[in-house]
Amino acid sequence: MKATTTTLNSRQTVYPILFAISFSHLLNDLIQSVIPAVYPLLKENYALSFTQIGIITLVFQLTASILQPFVGLYTDKKPNPRSLAIGMVFSFTGLLCIAFASNFYYILASVSLIGMGSSIFHPEASRVAHLASGGKKGLAQSIFQVGGNAGSSTGPLLAALVVIPFGQHFISWFGLLAIGGMLLLTWVGKWYQYNLPLSTPKKEIKTHPEVITTDLATPLIPKRKVIISIIILLVLIFSKYFYMASMTSYFTFYLIDKFHVTVQQSQIYLFTFLAAVAIGTILGGPLGDRYGRKLIIWVSILGAAPFTLLLPHMNLFGTVVLAVVIGVIIASAFSAILVYATDLIPGKVGLVAGLFFGFAFGMGGIGSAVLGWIADKTSIEYVFSICAYLPLIGIITGFLPNIEGSRKRNKS
Repeated sequence: MKATTTTLNSRQTVYPILFAISFSHLLNDLIQSVIPAVYPLLKENYALSFTQIGIITLVFQLTASILQPFVGLYTDKKPNPRSLAIGMVFSFTGLLCIAFASNFYYILASVSLIGMGSSIFHPEASRVAHLASGGKKGLAQSIFQVGGNAGSSTGPLLAALVVIPFGQHFISWFGLLAIGGMLLLTWVGKWYQYNLPLSTPKKEIKTHPEVITTDLATPLIPKRKVIISIIILLVLIFSKYFYMASMTSYFTFYLIDKFHVTVQQSQIYLFTFLAAVAIGTILGGPLGDRYGRKLIIWVSILGAAPFTLLLPHMNLFGTVVLAVVIGVIIASAFSAILVYATDLIPGKVGLVAGLFFGFAFGMGGIGSAVLGWIADKTSIEYVFSICAYLPLIGIITGFLPNIEGSRKRNKS
Protein backbone atom coordinates (compact mmCIF):
# COMPACT_ATOMS: atom_id res chain seq x y z
CA MET A 1 0.00 0.00 0.00
CA LYS A 2 1.14 3.49 -0.81
CA ALA A 3 0.52 6.22 1.72
CA THR A 4 -1.45 9.23 0.54
CA THR A 5 0.48 12.49 0.41
CA THR A 6 -2.52 14.80 0.09
CA THR A 7 -1.85 18.11 1.79
CA LEU A 8 -4.03 18.46 4.86
CA ASN A 9 -5.78 21.69 5.71
CA SER A 10 -7.65 22.65 8.88
CA ARG A 11 -11.13 22.09 7.38
CA GLN A 12 -10.44 18.94 5.37
CA THR A 13 -11.85 15.70 6.75
CA VAL A 14 -9.67 12.82 5.54
CA TYR A 15 -12.21 10.01 5.48
CA PRO A 16 -9.89 7.27 4.12
CA ILE A 17 -7.62 7.74 7.13
CA LEU A 18 -10.57 7.95 9.54
CA PHE A 19 -12.02 4.71 8.20
CA ALA A 20 -8.60 3.05 8.22
CA ILE A 21 -7.91 4.01 11.83
CA SER A 22 -11.46 2.98 12.73
CA PHE A 23 -10.94 -0.44 11.15
CA SER A 24 -7.63 -0.73 13.00
CA HIS A 25 -9.54 0.06 16.19
CA LEU A 26 -11.98 -2.71 15.23
CA LEU A 27 -9.12 -5.21 14.96
CA ASN A 28 -7.50 -4.00 18.19
CA ASP A 29 -10.68 -4.22 20.26
CA LEU A 30 -11.79 -7.46 18.60
CA ILE A 31 -8.58 -9.03 19.88
CA GLN A 32 -9.22 -7.58 23.34
CA SER A 33 -12.82 -8.83 23.38
CA VAL A 34 -11.64 -12.40 22.90
CA ILE A 35 -10.49 -12.30 26.55
CA PRO A 36 -13.93 -11.94 28.22
CA ALA A 37 -15.56 -13.98 25.44
CA VAL A 38 -13.62 -17.09 26.46
CA TYR A 39 -14.14 -16.62 30.20
CA PRO A 40 -16.68 -19.49 30.43
CA LEU A 41 -14.17 -21.76 28.64
CA LEU A 42 -11.25 -20.68 30.85
CA LYS A 43 -13.38 -20.97 33.98
CA GLU A 44 -14.20 -24.57 33.11
CA ASN A 45 -10.71 -25.55 31.89
CA TYR A 46 -8.87 -24.21 34.95
CA ALA A 47 -11.63 -24.38 37.60
CA LEU A 48 -11.45 -20.60 38.13
CA SER A 49 -13.59 -18.67 40.61
CA PHE A 50 -15.43 -15.47 39.73
CA THR A 51 -12.77 -13.62 41.72
CA GLN A 52 -10.04 -15.06 39.47
CA ILE A 53 -12.09 -14.10 36.40
CA GLY A 54 -12.21 -10.57 37.78
CA ILE A 55 -8.46 -10.59 38.41
CA ILE A 56 -7.81 -11.53 34.77
CA THR A 57 -9.82 -8.50 33.66
CA LEU A 58 -8.12 -6.33 36.29
CA VAL A 59 -4.61 -7.27 35.10
CA PHE A 60 -5.54 -6.64 31.47
CA GLN A 61 -7.31 -3.34 32.13
CA LEU A 62 -4.72 -1.98 34.55
CA THR A 63 -1.88 -2.84 32.16
CA ALA A 64 -3.74 -0.90 29.50
CA SER A 65 -4.85 1.96 31.74
CA ILE A 66 -1.73 2.75 33.78
CA LEU A 67 0.50 3.10 30.72
CA GLN A 68 -1.86 5.11 28.51
CA PRO A 69 -1.54 8.57 30.11
CA PHE A 70 2.27 8.24 30.07
CA VAL A 71 2.24 7.10 26.45
CA GLY A 72 -0.06 10.02 25.59
CA LEU A 73 2.10 12.55 27.46
CA TYR A 74 5.26 11.27 25.79
CA THR A 75 3.78 11.26 22.28
CA ASP A 76 2.40 14.78 22.75
CA LYS A 77 6.06 15.83 22.88
CA LYS A 78 7.52 13.18 20.57
CA PRO A 79 4.87 11.66 18.28
CA ASN A 80 5.94 8.29 16.85
CA PRO A 81 3.99 7.07 13.78
CA ARG A 82 5.57 3.61 14.13
CA SER A 83 4.02 3.13 17.57
CA LEU A 84 0.66 2.25 16.03
CA ALA A 85 2.02 -0.94 14.44
CA ILE A 86 4.22 -1.64 17.46
CA GLY A 87 1.14 -1.74 19.68
CA MET A 88 -0.41 -4.39 17.45
CA VAL A 89 2.76 -6.50 17.75
CA PHE A 90 2.24 -6.66 21.53
CA SER A 91 -1.39 -7.70 21.04
CA PHE A 92 -0.38 -10.39 18.53
CA THR A 93 2.13 -11.83 21.00
CA GLY A 94 -0.41 -11.84 23.81
CA LEU A 95 -2.93 -13.67 21.62
CA LEU A 96 -0.52 -16.48 20.87
CA CYS A 97 0.40 -16.76 24.54
CA ILE A 98 -3.19 -17.00 25.79
CA ALA A 99 -4.00 -19.60 23.12
CA PHE A 100 -1.41 -21.94 24.64
CA ALA A 101 -1.59 -20.82 28.27
CA SER A 102 -1.29 -23.74 30.69
CA ASN A 103 -2.24 -22.12 33.99
CA PHE A 104 -3.83 -19.07 35.62
CA TYR A 105 -0.57 -17.10 35.91
CA TYR A 106 0.29 -17.73 32.26
CA ILE A 107 -3.12 -16.30 31.39
CA LEU A 108 -2.37 -13.18 33.45
CA ALA A 109 0.96 -12.66 31.64
CA SER A 110 -0.75 -13.13 28.27
CA VAL A 111 -3.52 -10.60 28.87
CA SER A 112 -0.99 -8.08 30.19
CA LEU A 113 0.75 -8.15 26.79
CA ILE A 114 -2.54 -7.43 25.06
CA GLY A 115 -3.09 -4.60 27.55
CA MET A 116 0.30 -3.12 26.68
CA GLY A 117 -0.62 -3.19 23.00
CA SER A 118 -3.82 -1.34 23.74
CA SER A 119 -2.03 1.29 25.83
CA ILE A 120 0.30 2.07 22.93
CA PHE A 121 -2.42 2.05 20.27
CA HIS A 122 -5.14 4.29 21.70
CA PRO A 123 -3.38 7.64 22.40
CA GLU A 124 -1.67 7.82 19.00
CA ALA A 125 -4.73 6.50 17.14
CA SER A 126 -6.85 9.21 18.80
CA ARG A 127 -4.33 11.81 17.64
CA VAL A 128 -4.58 10.50 14.08
CA ALA A 129 -8.40 10.75 14.23
CA HIS A 130 -8.11 14.28 15.61
CA LEU A 131 -5.64 15.26 12.89
CA ALA A 132 -7.84 13.82 10.12
CA SER A 133 -11.07 15.33 11.49
CA GLY A 134 -10.99 18.60 9.55
CA GLY A 135 -12.69 20.29 12.50
CA LYS A 136 -15.47 17.68 12.76
CA LYS A 137 -14.03 16.36 16.00
CA GLY A 138 -17.17 14.67 17.30
CA LEU A 139 -17.78 12.87 14.01
CA ALA A 140 -14.12 11.81 13.74
CA GLN A 141 -14.05 10.50 17.30
CA SER A 142 -17.29 8.59 16.72
CA ILE A 143 -15.94 7.00 13.53
CA PHE A 144 -12.83 6.01 15.45
CA GLN A 145 -14.81 4.75 18.45
CA VAL A 146 -17.38 2.80 16.47
CA GLY A 147 -14.59 0.69 15.03
CA GLY A 148 -13.60 -0.32 18.54
CA ASN A 149 -17.17 -1.06 19.55
CA ALA A 150 -17.75 -3.07 16.38
CA GLY A 151 -14.66 -5.09 17.19
CA SER A 152 -15.78 -5.59 20.79
CA SER A 153 -19.16 -6.86 19.62
CA THR A 154 -17.76 -9.10 16.88
CA GLY A 155 -15.19 -10.78 19.14
CA PRO A 156 -17.68 -12.74 21.27
CA LEU A 157 -19.56 -13.86 18.15
CA LEU A 158 -16.37 -15.15 16.49
CA ALA A 159 -15.31 -16.74 19.76
CA ALA A 160 -18.67 -18.55 19.93
CA LEU A 161 -18.16 -19.85 16.37
CA VAL A 162 -14.44 -20.63 16.47
CA VAL A 163 -13.09 -20.98 20.02
CA ILE A 164 -15.94 -22.38 22.11
CA PRO A 165 -16.63 -25.41 19.83
CA PHE A 166 -12.98 -26.24 19.03
CA GLY A 167 -11.00 -25.22 22.10
CA GLN A 168 -8.60 -22.68 23.55
CA HIS A 169 -5.80 -23.24 21.01
CA PHE A 170 -8.01 -21.80 18.26
CA ILE A 171 -7.58 -18.35 19.81
CA SER A 172 -4.32 -18.28 17.85
CA TRP A 173 -6.31 -17.88 14.62
CA PHE A 174 -7.13 -14.34 15.69
CA GLY A 175 -3.41 -13.62 15.24
CA LEU A 176 -4.11 -13.35 11.50
CA LEU A 177 -6.24 -10.30 12.23
CA ALA A 178 -3.38 -8.80 14.24
CA ILE A 179 -1.03 -9.26 11.28
CA GLY A 180 -3.55 -7.47 9.05
CA GLY A 181 -3.70 -4.68 11.63
CA MET A 182 0.08 -4.28 11.57
CA LEU A 183 0.05 -3.81 7.79
CA LEU A 184 -2.82 -1.33 7.86
CA LEU A 185 -1.30 0.68 10.70
CA THR A 186 2.03 0.84 8.90
CA TRP A 187 0.20 2.54 6.01
CA VAL A 188 -1.64 4.91 8.37
CA GLY A 189 1.68 5.66 10.07
CA LYS A 190 3.17 6.84 6.77
CA TRP A 191 0.28 9.30 6.27
CA TYR A 192 0.61 10.39 9.90
CA GLN A 193 4.35 11.01 9.50
CA TYR A 194 3.79 13.08 6.36
CA ASN A 195 1.15 15.26 8.04
CA LEU A 196 2.74 15.34 11.48
CA PRO A 197 4.09 18.93 11.22
CA LEU A 198 0.50 20.14 10.77
CA SER A 199 -0.55 18.61 14.10
CA THR A 200 1.75 20.86 16.15
CA PRO A 201 -0.56 23.10 18.20
CA LYS A 202 -0.29 26.85 17.87
CA LYS A 203 1.03 28.68 20.91
CA GLU A 204 -1.71 29.83 23.21
CA ILE A 205 -2.24 33.53 23.76
CA LYS A 206 -1.47 34.05 27.45
CA THR A 207 -3.61 36.89 28.71
CA HIS A 208 -3.96 35.75 32.30
CA PRO A 209 -2.00 33.15 34.30
CA GLU A 210 -4.97 31.41 35.92
CA VAL A 211 -7.08 30.86 32.80
CA ILE A 212 -6.68 28.75 29.69
CA THR A 213 -8.32 28.78 26.27
CA THR A 214 -10.12 25.86 24.67
CA ASP A 215 -9.88 27.07 21.07
CA LEU A 216 -9.98 30.27 19.04
CA ALA A 217 -13.77 30.58 19.35
CA THR A 218 -14.09 29.70 23.01
CA PRO A 219 -13.77 32.30 25.77
CA LEU A 220 -11.28 31.93 28.57
CA ILE A 221 -12.15 29.32 31.20
CA PRO A 222 -10.65 29.54 34.71
CA LYS A 223 -8.11 26.83 35.37
CA ARG A 224 -9.91 25.80 38.56
CA LYS A 225 -13.12 25.21 36.61
CA VAL A 226 -11.22 23.16 34.04
CA ILE A 227 -9.81 20.92 36.79
CA ILE A 228 -13.24 20.48 38.40
CA SER A 229 -14.74 19.67 34.99
CA ILE A 230 -12.09 17.01 34.31
CA ILE A 231 -12.83 15.44 37.70
CA ILE A 232 -16.56 15.39 36.92
CA LEU A 233 -15.87 13.75 33.55
CA LEU A 234 -13.73 11.09 35.23
CA VAL A 235 -16.51 10.36 37.74
CA LEU A 236 -18.90 9.92 34.81
CA ILE A 237 -16.39 7.55 33.21
CA PHE A 238 -16.34 5.61 36.49
CA SER A 239 -20.14 5.30 36.39
CA LYS A 240 -20.25 4.22 32.76
CA TYR A 241 -17.40 1.72 32.83
CA PHE A 242 -18.26 0.12 36.16
CA TYR A 243 -21.67 -0.63 34.66
CA MET A 244 -20.10 -1.74 31.38
CA ALA A 245 -17.84 -4.11 33.35
CA SER A 246 -20.91 -5.88 34.71
CA MET A 247 -22.17 -6.38 31.15
CA THR A 248 -18.99 -7.29 29.28
CA SER A 249 -17.55 -9.61 31.95
CA TYR A 250 -20.65 -11.10 33.59
CA PHE A 251 -23.67 -10.73 31.29
CA THR A 252 -23.06 -14.20 29.86
CA PHE A 253 -22.87 -15.70 33.36
CA TYR A 254 -26.02 -13.78 34.36
CA LEU A 255 -27.97 -15.20 31.42
CA ILE A 256 -26.66 -18.72 32.00
CA ASP A 257 -27.41 -18.60 35.73
CA LYS A 258 -30.84 -16.95 35.59
CA PHE A 259 -32.29 -18.22 32.30
CA HIS A 260 -30.25 -21.44 31.79
CA VAL A 261 -29.15 -20.57 28.25
CA THR A 262 -26.15 -22.31 26.68
CA VAL A 263 -22.70 -20.74 26.50
CA GLN A 264 -23.03 -20.15 22.76
CA GLN A 265 -26.47 -18.56 23.20
CA SER A 266 -25.09 -16.28 25.90
CA GLN A 267 -22.30 -15.18 23.53
CA ILE A 268 -24.86 -14.26 20.88
CA TYR A 269 -26.80 -12.18 23.41
CA LEU A 270 -23.55 -10.49 24.46
CA PHE A 271 -22.88 -9.75 20.78
CA THR A 272 -26.33 -8.15 20.56
CA PHE A 273 -25.55 -5.85 23.48
CA LEU A 274 -22.12 -4.91 22.13
CA ALA A 275 -23.57 -4.26 18.66
CA ALA A 276 -25.98 -1.82 20.31
CA VAL A 277 -22.98 -0.19 21.98
CA ALA A 278 -21.41 0.29 18.53
CA ILE A 279 -24.58 1.97 17.24
CA GLY A 280 -24.70 4.28 20.24
CA THR A 281 -21.07 5.24 19.73
CA ILE A 282 -21.51 6.31 16.11
CA LEU A 283 -24.54 8.39 17.11
CA GLY A 284 -22.90 10.12 20.07
CA GLY A 285 -20.26 12.15 18.20
CA PRO A 286 -22.40 13.76 15.48
CA LEU A 287 -25.23 14.43 17.96
CA GLY A 288 -22.70 16.09 20.24
CA ASP A 289 -21.45 18.26 17.35
CA ARG A 290 -25.03 19.30 16.60
CA TYR A 291 -26.77 19.59 19.97
CA GLY A 292 -23.88 20.13 22.35
CA ARG A 293 -21.69 17.58 24.09
CA LYS A 294 -22.91 18.41 27.59
CA LEU A 295 -26.48 17.48 26.61
CA ILE A 296 -25.36 14.19 25.05
CA ILE A 297 -23.27 13.32 28.12
CA TRP A 298 -26.27 14.06 30.35
CA VAL A 299 -28.70 11.98 28.30
CA SER A 300 -26.32 9.06 27.75
CA ILE A 301 -25.44 8.51 31.42
CA LEU A 302 -28.50 9.57 33.40
CA GLY A 303 -30.85 8.59 30.56
CA ALA A 304 -29.81 4.95 30.87
CA ALA A 305 -30.86 4.75 34.54
CA PRO A 306 -34.57 3.85 34.08
CA PHE A 307 -33.62 0.92 31.86
CA THR A 308 -30.76 -0.35 34.04
CA LEU A 309 -33.10 -0.29 37.06
CA LEU A 310 -35.69 -2.37 35.17
CA LEU A 311 -33.30 -4.95 33.70
CA PRO A 312 -32.84 -7.21 36.78
CA HIS A 313 -36.63 -7.71 36.97
CA MET A 314 -37.28 -8.78 33.37
CA ASN A 315 -37.65 -12.15 31.63
CA LEU A 316 -35.12 -13.28 29.01
CA PHE A 317 -36.71 -11.41 26.11
CA GLY A 318 -37.14 -8.24 28.15
CA THR A 319 -33.56 -8.50 29.45
CA VAL A 320 -32.13 -8.67 25.93
CA VAL A 321 -34.33 -5.81 24.69
CA LEU A 322 -33.34 -3.59 27.62
CA ALA A 323 -29.68 -4.53 27.16
CA VAL A 324 -29.89 -3.24 23.58
CA VAL A 325 -31.54 0.01 24.68
CA ILE A 326 -28.98 0.50 27.46
CA GLY A 327 -26.12 -0.22 25.04
CA VAL A 328 -27.28 2.42 22.55
CA ILE A 329 -27.86 5.09 25.20
CA ILE A 330 -24.85 4.62 27.45
CA ALA A 331 -22.34 4.21 24.59
CA SER A 332 -23.04 7.66 23.16
CA ALA A 333 -21.23 9.25 26.11
CA PHE A 334 -17.57 8.46 25.52
CA SER A 335 -17.00 10.32 22.24
CA ALA A 336 -18.74 13.39 23.68
CA ILE A 337 -16.72 13.18 26.91
CA LEU A 338 -13.41 12.80 25.10
CA VAL A 339 -13.99 15.71 22.68
CA TYR A 340 -15.33 17.87 25.53
CA ALA A 341 -12.11 17.17 27.46
CA THR A 342 -9.86 17.98 24.48
CA ASP A 343 -11.71 21.31 24.18
CA LEU A 344 -10.94 21.99 27.84
CA ILE A 345 -7.22 21.18 27.45
CA PRO A 346 -6.10 22.32 23.97
CA GLY A 347 -2.98 20.94 22.34
CA LYS A 348 -2.89 17.86 24.59
CA VAL A 349 -4.80 15.31 22.54
CA GLY A 350 -2.44 12.46 23.43
CA LEU A 351 -2.51 13.23 27.15
CA VAL A 352 -6.31 13.59 27.23
CA ALA A 353 -6.86 10.44 25.17
CA GLY A 354 -4.39 8.49 27.30
CA LEU A 355 -5.94 9.75 30.53
CA PHE A 356 -9.53 9.00 29.57
CA PHE A 357 -8.93 5.71 27.73
CA GLY A 358 -6.63 4.65 30.55
CA PHE A 359 -9.08 5.63 33.27
CA ALA A 360 -11.92 3.93 31.40
CA PHE A 361 -9.93 0.70 31.10
CA GLY A 362 -8.81 0.96 34.72
CA MET A 363 -12.36 1.41 35.97
CA GLY A 364 -13.47 -1.50 33.80
CA GLY A 365 -10.74 -3.69 35.28
CA ILE A 366 -11.31 -2.66 38.89
CA GLY A 367 -15.05 -2.96 38.37
CA SER A 368 -14.70 -6.47 37.00
CA ALA A 369 -12.52 -7.58 39.93
CA VAL A 370 -14.80 -6.00 42.55
CA LEU A 371 -17.95 -7.35 40.94
CA GLY A 372 -16.40 -10.82 40.62
CA TRP A 373 -15.61 -10.78 44.34
CA ILE A 374 -19.17 -9.67 45.13
CA ALA A 375 -20.57 -12.41 42.86
CA ASP A 376 -18.58 -15.06 44.74
CA LYS A 377 -19.86 -13.72 48.08
CA THR A 378 -23.48 -13.28 46.94
CA SER A 379 -24.70 -14.03 43.42
CA ILE A 380 -24.52 -12.79 39.85
CA GLU A 381 -28.12 -11.54 40.10
CA TYR A 382 -27.20 -9.41 43.11
CA VAL A 383 -24.34 -7.85 41.15
CA PHE A 384 -26.76 -6.70 38.43
CA SER A 385 -29.24 -5.39 40.99
CA ILE A 386 -26.65 -3.05 42.59
CA CYS A 387 -25.02 -1.98 39.32
CA ALA A 388 -28.41 -0.79 38.11
CA TYR A 389 -28.03 2.38 40.25
CA LEU A 390 -24.67 3.48 38.76
CA PRO A 391 -26.09 5.60 35.88
CA LEU A 392 -27.85 7.82 38.45
CA ILE A 393 -24.41 9.38 39.01
CA GLY A 394 -24.99 11.09 35.65
CA ILE A 395 -26.90 13.83 37.46
CA ILE A 396 -23.56 15.57 38.22
CA THR A 397 -23.30 16.45 34.50
CA GLY A 398 -25.26 19.56 35.43
CA PHE A 399 -22.13 21.00 37.07
CA LEU A 400 -20.16 21.02 33.79
CA PRO A 401 -19.71 24.42 32.08
CA ASN A 402 -21.65 24.87 28.85
CA ILE A 403 -18.72 25.28 26.44
CA GLU A 404 -20.84 25.21 23.27
CA GLY A 405 -23.22 27.80 24.65
CA SER A 406 -20.31 30.04 25.60
CA ARG A 407 -18.84 29.63 22.13
CA LYS A 408 -22.09 30.70 20.44
CA ARG A 409 -22.36 33.76 22.68
CA ASN A 410 -18.73 34.63 21.95
CA LYS A 411 -19.29 34.47 18.18
CA SER A 412 -22.36 36.68 18.38
